[in-house]
Amino acid sequence: MAPSLSKVCSGVSGLVDGHNQSPISLESSNFIANGHVFLSDVPDNVTITPSSYGSPTDKSVSAINGAFVGFDAVEPSSRHVVPIGKLKNINFMSIFRFKVWWTTHWVGSNGNDLENETQMVILDKSDSGRPYVLLLPLLEGPFRASLQPGTDDNVDICVESGSTKVTSAVFRIVLYVHVGDNPFKLVKEAMKVIKVHLGSFKLLEEKTPPGIVDKFGWCTWDAFYLTVHPHGIWEGVKGLVDGGCPPGLVLIDDGWQSISHDEDPITKEGMNCTVAGEQMPCRLLKFEENYKFRDYVSPRSQNKGMGAFIKDLKEEFNTVDFVYVWHALCGYWGGLRPNVPGLPGTKVIRPELSPGLKKTMEDLAVDKIVNTGIGLVPPEMADQLYEGLHSHLEKVGIDGVKVDVIHLLEMLCENYGGRVELAKAYYRALTDSVRRHFNGNGVIASMEHCNDFMFLGTEAICLGRVGDDFWCTDPSGDPNGTFWLQGCHMVHCAYNSLWMGNFIHPDWDMFQSTHPCAEFHAASRAISGGPIYVSDSVGKHNFPLLKRLVLPDGSILRCEYYALPTRDCLFEDPLHDGKTMLKIWNLNKYTGVIGVFNCQGGGWCRETRRNQCASQFSRMVTAKSNPNGIEWNSGKNPISIEGVQVFAQYFSQSKKLTLSKPSENTEISLEPFNFELITVSPVTVLPGKSVQFAPIGLVNMLNAGGAIRSLVYLDSSVQIEVKGTGELVVYASVKPRACRINGKNVGFEYEEQKLPFLGLHFFLEVRQREKLPTQSPQSSSDRHC
Repeated sequence: MAPSLSKVCSGVSGLVDGHNQSPISLESSNFIANGHVFLSDVPDNVTITPSSYGSPTDKSVSAINGAFVGFDAVEPSSRHVVPIGKLKNINFMSIFRFKVWWTTHWVGSNGNDLENETQMVILDKSDSGRPYVLLLPLLEGPFRASLQPGTDDNVDICVESGSTKVTSAVFRIVLYVHVGDNPFKLVKEAMKVIKVHLGSFKLLEEKTPPGIVDKFGWCTWDAFYLTVHPHGIWEGVKGLVDGGCPPGLVLIDDGWQSISHDEDPITKEGMNCTVAGEQMPCRLLKFEENYKFRDYVSPRSQNKGMGAFIKDLKEEFNTVDFVYVWHALCGYWGGLRPNVPGLPGTKVIRPELSPGLKKTMEDLAVDKIVNTGIGLVPPEMADQLYEGLHSHLEKVGIDGVKVDVIHLLEMLCENYGGRVELAKAYYRALTDSVRRHFNGNGVIASMEHCNDFMFLGTEAICLGRVGDDFWCTDPSGDPNGTFWLQGCHMVHCAYNSLWMGNFIHPDWDMFQSTHPCAEFHAASRAISGGPIYVSDSVGKHNFPLLKRLVLPDGSILRCEYYALPTRDCLFEDPLHDGKTMLKIWNLNKYTGVIGVFNCQGGGWCRETRRNQCASQFSRMVTAKSNPNGIEWNSGKNPISIEGVQVFAQYFSQSKKLTLSKPSENTEISLEPFNFELITVSPVTVLPGKSVQFAPIGLVNMLNAGGAIRSLVYLDSSVQIEVKGTGELVVYASVKPRACRINGKNVGFEYEEQKLPFLGLHFFLEVRQREKLPTQSPQSSSDRHC
């Protein structure tokens, strides 16, 4: 690593250990980027170390765009809170932990506007030349860092080990600063540098998400809560299959495990928990399933237990390719029961919340866990925990696990070398077990929103929740929460993905298709790029809505990338400023998509330290959108728009098709908790002709453009391969002479538009990608051209 430079060294000039000059410097008590101050009044004990890391796999990622920040403390301690400079009048967006388990978006312009437990900050660029600046707290040795507000607009860095036995006074790499002119590339480039620096995780682009991301799923949680049982699961799957929306994933949530209270005899299995929250004081009693699943008897083979049930379920419903089950990181909410034969030895540890966590929102799970403690398996035996659990699950036919209650270890680490060392041991054991039993990627991570997990737990895990739970209603009792909490959920997922999407494939969580905001949720899931699954009660489904998400074979039309906020709302507040619309973008194979959502009406309140209603901001909002709002050059399969002068835009809700120049704005006005999805397609001129053409997709599906799987332009025809069935819409500047599906001529409609284009007639040939069950090719002959 390059040598450390304190503030007394006035900048970095020439080469540093053979590296070019960094655009980031510490001069005269100011942090400077490209000659512009971004933090002032930097204390004398703060240091800067130019980065010597680039990306070995991406030569465009240069080390000179980044630097590490550290400090010297007066004396060793397990926790330091140190100012690193004052932030004044620069707009920022940030990600902070509003609950122990979950993070969300926060904006401001001064140091005092920051929140505690901030995981990432991006400072906005200026018209005068200041670049975007990323402030990324890191791990250094056994310490972990976060940002928080200081006094008089100082930005404070909080560095803590979590154990009074682990102390230090000298830090050099607790914060990484990176600069750039594109906010999306800024974060990606920085994560590539940090990946090389830490060497403890893999980037999402280096991993393969599990197959469940391409399947429609059903989760048992909101359907049963803790009363889940085999017959109910069977009926739930059957109802979806009979309704034409067969699930490819079944997720058996909390309620399948053998648990008990400490005061119960170890020979007695658990209690009949029926209300969510009653189970949290319980501990795991055995690795095997509880009596509800253990007593299942197959009517086909007379075999018993979870294995017989899973086998019957998959054989009866052949679209079910994956069955996952839930478990907590420590085995169960309360960990493992001590002194139980067949389980590794445990000790009940009373969790201790750090000062930063004490400022997060009150949470039932935290309260229960603090009151009853956690039966913690010692870190050197963590492999026994996961091997015992996962080997049994694999044996009975389970394909993967949802690992919940992840960010718990930091509260238990006093006698285990601190939070970083305890996390390393557990995440290594979990990773090794997942590789042995679940193909290395059969995991959904949940309640994991903290940099400890991102930097230490994602070597193999590559799918995780990016938002707080889907709440049908407000658990605090606010009747308006049925609505404003849905907006919160959207914002959590969209902005968190800017950070977490570098480590894990974003999962926007389940929802219920009969909820008052179901269509609002469905639209966001359709273009999220992640898995789509619901938690409908048995027999209670909105099939017309689900069929806009799910194909008859149980697959979905998933985007190629993951959804992120558009640039123009990165530094705005789409929850409670009364004027900002949440806009998110994503890419399909040949089209882009923009989702516009009015989420105004409630969110984080600094004064009450909780999410709450802000009905004064819940009103109609108007936003502007244009094709340049999509970051076309993103992901593994970017879409080239070089030379494209016109885009066709299809609006899913208003069902209109328009043409737009790249920067030409369209105004969209929406009432609270309403949305619009815009499929954006580059217009192509056919070779040697003046005919203009752009595919839109299957407009009966929410992600219309996801249906276009291949596209070939010939001299006088266009060939499109389509996945799915329904109404295909394309833009053509002249009426085609014919339309064929699988080689057969079919009728089509052509809507004349008064547009100044000349052209020749041509053939439009549509090839259906595959025959889907319950549908014949003829049923997909309704096409608009």
